[in-house]
Amino acid sequence: MSRPFDYFVIFAEMRTGSNLLEATLGQVAGLTCHGEVFNPDHMGGPNVDEALGITMAERIADPAALLARIRSAPGFNGFRFFFDHEPRVLDEVLNDPRCAKIVLSRNPVDCYISLKIAYNTKRWQLSDVKDRIVWKPPFKPAEFEAFLAERQAFQLRLLNALQVTGQTAFYLDYEDSLRVDVINGLLQFLGIEDRLGAISGDLVRQNPEEMADKVRNFPEMEEALARIDWASLARTPNFEPRRGPGVPRVVAARGAPLLYLPLPPYDDAHIRDWLSQLGTGGIEENFTQKSLRAWKRKAPGHRSFTVLRHPVTRANDAFNAVMMRDGLADLRGTLRGHYGVPIPPDDAVTAMGPEDWRAALVGFLGFVKANLAGQTGVRQDALWGTQWSVLNGIANFVPPDLLCREETLAADLAYLAKAAQVKAPALSAVAPIGAGVPVAAIHDKEVESLVRDVYRRDYMSFGFGAWKTPK
Repeated sequence: MSRPFDYFVIFAEMRTGSNLLEATLGQVAGLTCHGEVFNPDHMGGPNVDEALGITMAERIADPAALLARIRSAPGFNGFRFFFDHEPRVLDEVLNDPRCAKIVLSRNPVDCYISLKIAYNTKRWQLSDVKDRIVWKPPFKPAEFEAFLAERQAFQLRLLNALQVTGQTAFYLDYEDSLRVDVINGLLQFLGIEDRLGAISGDLVRQNPEEMADKVRNFPEMEEALARIDWASLARTPNFEPRRGPGVPRVVAARGAPLLYLPLPPYDDAHIRDWLSQLGTGGIEENFTQKSLRAWKRKAPGHRSFTVLRHPVTRANDAFNAVMMRDGLADLRGTLRGHYGVPIPPDDAVTAMGPEDWRAALVGFLGFVKANLAGQTGVRQDALWGTQWSVLNGIANFVPPDLLCREETLAADLAYLAKAAQVKAPALSAVAPIGAGVPVAAIHDKEVESLVRDVYRRDYMSFGFGAWKTPK
């Protein structure tokens, strides 16, 4: 019976017990783990010059050649891979269902402290307890959080890759690697018939003490760890679709190296007017990705910008657009009939006073919250999507040089013009969208709270406070 895999990888990190796991698996006839062959500093060990006939220089020039050699070598071969190893082979390994994935992890605090001890004692492996060196490191909260973030990001990347490709991995913790029955389960996962009777005895645990006896400042460490959001409770969920760059919306000044990246609902006549006064006059728009690349090549030193707006102002303008645009009549009918938004008939919209407008806006915000959470049958339109998601879509193709703020727009544009070495014209007043009710007439604590609930990611990402009447 043939094995389900051609080769294997152990995804691990320093001080997770990967040396012990490799030594244990090395007891199986025909199974070879070649160590950290994709380590940026060596070929699997400090004194190793080559692996499977490939030197360090050859691996740097063509890492895929070494991966192919591991895949085709006699027996069953694999290697250990850490978050900072050769990035050029990672996607190939993750996308290959014939590569068995073993994910070895360890309590990150244990891992961090063990790593600090190893760095300072120069003892990376221990085969005899008499060679042990005792040293107590200090726990540094900021250093640990950076350490944790890198490794969590790598673990998340592994998980997402396996989900997308429909694969599974064999997960085990450091303590699991000390159990022979778990290792035999791993051998079964790999399709190997042999079974082991014991864990390798070549290595011994270096720091078996309790954590309180391993660090200098254990009380400070406990306090710092209590502040870490282990469960990502502060994470803002995001169920919005990935948005495209919206290249056709991009506007350029004719004859000047300035590019404007609009965020809907495009309350931007004053910005277009400002752009049209630069260079040779007028604007260029209706770009394709090809024509925009051509424009950028012909405009050396170009600068691009977008304008962030307070979420309350933008939510009101999005609602205004929904209420006033002829092409959104069907949506208004859907909001009235199925989502309980108190919108009057189209011919009565312009007669709405502040009280009616506020009530309808509150209903609309309830719809938007459900819509952006993927709980409605209506598409998640960029018109009322988060600025964060729309900006992410734009940045995939044209990262903006400057995020302007509506409240400081004149100063921001003057700075941008100076950077592009063009004279800045005066900025005209904002032209409102349609005939809706302005924010100042309907804003209160409830509206602010509802908007913050819907656009929490924008408030968090861009530092918005409560809406204030413009001066």
